[in-house]
Amino acid sequence: MQSGNSTFFITERGPDGNPMESKAVSKDRFFIVIRGKSRKGFCRGCIGRVEAETAGGELIGLLYGCGSNAGSPKSGGLVKAVDTYALTRHQAQLLLYVSSTSKRLELLSNPQLFSTICELSPGDLVVMKHTKGHVPGVVKNLMQIGKKENKEDLKMLGFQVQFMDNGNDFLANKLAPLTIFNAADIIQVVPSHTAPLGMQNRDVKSGGSGSNVVMRVSSMPSIGTSSRQVKKNESEQSVIHNQTLSTSSVPLEVGSLVEVVNNAGITVYGVIRWLGIPQGKMDTWAGIELDYEVKGCSDGVYKDQRYFTCKSNSALFVPITKCSPDSRFVCSFPVTKSFKTTKVPPVPPYEDSEEDAPPVPESEAVSLFVGKMKGIQGHKNSCYLDATLFSLFSSSVTVDAICNKPADKEQPITCILKSIVNRLRRQGFVPAMSVMNFRKKLGCETFSKNEKDPEEFISVLFQKVLCIEPLLKLRSEGGTSQGAYTLQIFLEKEQMGQTPTVQKLLDTSCMSGNIKFETMPPCLIVQMPRCGNNYKMFSHIIPSIELDITDLLYNSSRECFICGRMATFECLQCLPDCKLQPGRIKQYCSTCNTQVHTHRSRSSHSPMALVLPAGVATDAPLPRHAMQLFGVLCIQTSHYVSFVKYGLDSHSWLFFDSMADRYGDDQNGYNIPEVRACPELGDFLGQPDEELTRANPALEPELVRRLLCDSYMFLYHRPEMLVSEPNSRGP
Repeated sequence: MQSGNSTFFITERGPDGNPMESKAVSKDRFFIVIRGKSRKGFCRGCIGRVEAETAGGELIGLLYGCGSNAGSPKSGGLVKAVDTYALTRHQAQLLLYVSSTSKRLELLSNPQLFSTICELSPGDLVVMKHTKGHVPGVVKNLMQIGKKENKEDLKMLGFQVQFMDNGNDFLANKLAPLTIFNAADIIQVVPSHTAPLGMQNRDVKSGGSGSNVVMRVSSMPSIGTSSRQVKKNESEQSVIHNQTLSTSSVPLEVGSLVEVVNNAGITVYGVIRWLGIPQGKMDTWAGIELDYEVKGCSDGVYKDQRYFTCKSNSALFVPITKCSPDSRFVCSFPVTKSFKTTKVPPVPPYEDSEEDAPPVPESEAVSLFVGKMKGIQGHKNSCYLDATLFSLFSSSVTVDAICNKPADKEQPITCILKSIVNRLRRQGFVPAMSVMNFRKKLGCETFSKNEKDPEEFISVLFQKVLCIEPLLKLRSEGGTSQGAYTLQIFLEKEQMGQTPTVQKLLDTSCMSGNIKFETMPPCLIVQMPRCGNNYKMFSHIIPSIELDITDLLYNSSRECFICGRMATFECLQCLPDCKLQPGRIKQYCSTCNTQVHTHRSRSSHSPMALVLPAGVATDAPLPRHAMQLFGVLCIQTSHYVSFVKYGLDSHSWLFFDSMADRYGDDQNGYNIPEVRACPELGDFLGQPDEELTRANPALEPELVRRLLCDSYMFLYHRPEMLVSEPNSRGP
């Protein structure tokens, strides 16, 4: 299924591997509901079978239940096609056996794991979630569960798994019947290149006489928008006998199974959940979720900073040099060539053009940008610069609209930037050397030292390179005016609730500091509040798709908070009043101002008279002034990524990471940038405000969670801005 569309593209294959007739495909259309509210029987995580499709893009289907008899449809229902994801029969059977709908969605949101689970066959090695921790095992059989009495019935699929001990031998009780596990019980599939020799092609016999053993016959299409698939036999392997494996040659990454010898000389095992440089450290550390609870460990917190979440006493933080691949899975012989999990597409040659490339239109953004080796290639901690450039120049018309520079007055640094932008918009990819050249020409000390400061970079970019006057004209309490390119939020944490929105943060910060916008800005870049040297004051922040700054404009008509007529007074002391919608700006007409402040709890307040624009009738309609979100810069453990809205559709969101993957080692390798479409962001942000404030990031898809928890700068523009603003000028 293409992201954002209601058209299904399903390929089912027969036992001979050839595609089945299209007529058969049309009768085997399964789906899972991934978004939207419960409607006529279907809710998120439910699995259905398409019976018909309406002209309005809705699916009429049979609903399969949960539990032991999930394979029998319980009822019919109606669901929007855009709220579903297409499944093959094999995928539907695997997910049906997962009784929890939330676990189904959680599994589906991890496309790499789910794709490998769908490819499992007898003899493959896996790691299972068990009461004893994470236990290695080998798949014995793929089992059909349930009876098929009617043609609409769908047999569920589970896995018989034989556990192994630390010596890679099967556990002692080999005659006992094997437990059948569902797909969600599998936390990792061990790649064949790390499997113990002699285990990859182990002969596996069928289960008991009553077992109904089946083999997978359907192919696995890409899931969602992250198409990182692990392909078997993608690189040749040469085995050299009678040598010992050098564990340093085995790459460790998030998801790797590792072992660590603790201070007592005891080996503990776990899975890497986080990699990075903790605050106060100089080297890369690993955050490991251990198989068992260990006294003295945490739940994912290290020195008061949370890096991931797990059970208490199960998180261990150590330098990456202390970690070794889990010896229960590492083979006894080395491989001469690194196993590649991803195939990097070649970068086509590029010829620059004198003509400026326009921002990429919405209809072309996905085809141009989405994929690996897309966006801007990172190099030497350049992610802060890469993420900022991609957010400002890929699809947004903002900078083009506020910058009108004659070509004959362009400086060399501007020519370099122009080349970067043109290549990004025409080819969808900019190599690292182009950005490094731009970075050197900036001449800023922080850039040359590889430090990360997007705030300073944005100021230098607009002022020195694009020669644009400050985007913001801010009026302070004393009536003085100053210019700025970004707006830092300053407030006390106690002034806000646990889940603040950008709108409330902006209102509270400006009102507390008695700051107003003198004019409607063409672009508003809002920095989230910091707590000391940390980047996070709040665990997560709810983005505001629309930012209403009407009540923050100086010398602008505003409506009374109570009755809606033209306001003439403003009261800062009413801002936190719990009886008057705390966090909302409070301005009143003369009548309401008197009535509100006759209350004894507000009698000590000092309302201030507003400066009203001349010539505006008191009974005239009062317009609202709003800005639209078009980008977000996020940071986690010193690494910046960005989200960019590339069109008017609510689902038109891209996620960009200039260092999403890497090929080769630190000396001879290079970073692999990646752009992913993330329509799920539109689904989340489209919910009512009361639902957004109740959101639990841990239960949301990966990219939604990253946006909520790691947001650092929100970028807003005026959607009606189509021509250059008067404050732009040439060099």
